[in-house]
Amino acid sequence: MNIEQGILNTEVSNKIKTMNTEPFQDKRKFDLEDRLIDFALLIIKISESMYKTPAGRHISGQIVRSGTSPALLYGEAQSAESRNDFIHKVKILLKELRETFIGLKIIKRAPLTNSIETVDRRLVECNELISIFNKSVETAKKNLDHQK
Repeated sequence: MNIEQGILNTEVSNKIKTMNTEPFQDKRKFDLEDRLIDFALLIIKISESMYKTPAGRHISGQIVRSGTSPALLYGEAQSAESRNDFIHKVKILLKELRETFIGLKIIKRAPLTNSIETVDRRLVECNELISIFNKSVETAKKNLDHQK
């Protein structure tokens, strides 16, 4: 990872729980890219398990967009042209994670699927990812201030 941009695998390791669901299967995830890809895949699975009602189809489409984009945005952040660009891209990633978090809560409360246990686990994972990337933005901002 790029130390200059504020994302270290070691920052993540203390926050990660062992997950007993595919594709985690009792292994700790230390690579943020893989973790975001796994999250996106599980969001797709949730979307596919949702009821085919008008509300189910609407929220399903929305959560697929917001739940898969953090992995793609992470790739963009890795190629940031400056520290400010990195911070901006990670903030967009955070917006998508927060949108996904709210979408998962709607799915659970409605309920729009009978896979509520899976939704609960994704809520935990989404919240952890939000915390990780919030910390990354804080660190990058602090490093930017030190650079001045």
